[in-house]
Amino acid sequence: MSRVKNKVAMVTGGSLGIGKASAQMLAKEGAKVAITDIKDDEGKQAVKNIKNDGGEAIFIHHDVSKEEEWKNAISETVKAFGGLDILVNNAGVALDGSAEETTLEDWRWLMQVNLDGVFLGTKYAIEEMKESGGSIINLSSIEGIIGDPNLAAYNASKGGVRLFTKSTALQCAHDGYKIRVNSIHPGYIWTPMVKNYLESKGDLLEGKRQLESLHPIGHLGDPDDIAYGVVYLASDEAKFITGTELIIDGGYTAR
Repeated sequence: MSRVKNKVAMVTGGSLGIGKASAQMLAKEGAKVAITDIKDDEGKQAVKNIKNDGGEAIFIHHDVSKEEEWKNAISETVKAFGGLDILVNNAGVALDGSAEETTLEDWRWLMQVNLDGVFLGTKYAIEEMKESGGSIINLSSIEGIIGDPNLAAYNASKGGVRLFTKSTALQCAHDGYKIRVNSIHPGYIWTPMVKNYLESKGDLLEGKRQLESLHPIGHLGDPDDIAYGVVYLASDEAKFITGTELIIDGGYTAR
């Protein structure tokens, strides 16, 4: 249990779902973890769980759309643990709607979290990591690879994360920073976000069955399925991987 031993990791949106699973698994593999989120109670509980399992973790209240809060979150992480080796840009929101239905206000709200947040995190992580190296892992989606008529803003934001990741990976490589930057593209994962979305549409069980039918493997993913990918990209096992996308989707995009 030492794949990222003594490394310092920050996981945004780490209070629930994929972020929480990633933080817990990084801690189990030896990392010191800063969980950041706007959900304070859930984040503090996630930290408590890690500590109860013998790991090291702190919680930082953090709105990823705000530049000053990024500066503070990274400063607090470095102050607590002495550096930053891993950034998991996981925080994100979803919005249902076609281009015709989406308002400019909703579009800008989603972009501030899903795209501006990744930009700001990557920008300030590079500043902290460029002398010693590190790994930046950006959570995109299958919706950053394929289109959906009712996810216009979400598609745009996650597609932006995918190509921004490649651009930044090349920049870091060209500048000799020894920072690897990669994106992960989950299929539908059984998280509170997905559950709440289905409940808002009516029949939860029927909605889940419909989503499962889109995945050739026959079921939805679990948060740990993505956390395994996070740990791999964070570890030295992935030392030859940068600027690529890791698709973990039960075969969704194979068709």
